Amino acid sequence: MTSRERVLGWVAGLGLTAGFVMAFGVAPREATQGNVQRIMYLHVPAILVAYLAFGVVLVASVIYLWGRAAGADRLAHASAEVGVVFTSINIATGAIWGKPTWGTWWTWDARLTSVSIMFVIYLAYLLLRAMIEDRERAARFAAVLGIVAALDIPLVHFSVYWWRTLHQPATLLRPGSTPMDPPFVLALIVNLVAFVLLYGYFVAKRVRLLRQEQEVLA
Repeated sequence: MTSRERVLGWVAGLGLTAGFVMAFGVAPREATQGNVQRIMYLHVPAILVAYLAFGVVLVASVIYLWGRAAGADRLAHASAEVGVVFTSINIATGAIWGKPTWGTWWTWDARLTSVSIMFVIYLAYLLLRAMIEDRERAARFAAVLGIVAALDIPLVHFSVYWWRTLHQPATLLRPGSTPMDPPFVLALIVNLVAFVLLYGYFVAKRVRLLRQEQEVLA
């Protein structure tokens, strides 16, 4: 582990600690849903960081196809892996949150369906990389899929506005101002920053490992 990764890991850990304190010690109990609403501080940052991760896949894929930069391919690969992890966290916490609020673990409404499709697409992205033995060919095919897959991100985010759905509208990144009170917003932002730092730590570590793997194979 490099010193930069170590520092980033400690900062991410401190951020997660601060987020936990904000979620359970500072943010008030929500009047309607009660304490189960606190899942939001994990659920919402997870999907926003997944958007970030897949956005990085998009940009890195374009850069790779443009100049065949191996570093861009490693970044896309690592970011896709981390994005899949955060998407799975979002789906799992959504199911836990949905049971007491909707009365069911899962329903095929627009938001949940589009998130599931996004999850499967990026799993296919990783599977494609694993199936093709020629690394350059795998990188090219994955880059194309990484660009096309990004089209599902706005579909996921705006599905609650384009179709009738049980899922509530977006908490952040929404048209107009958020309806939440400042303490809720502050707790959510602190957790979002912590998740972004954790994403950066995971990606930096995974990029280094991918580079070492390629050096050994070369």
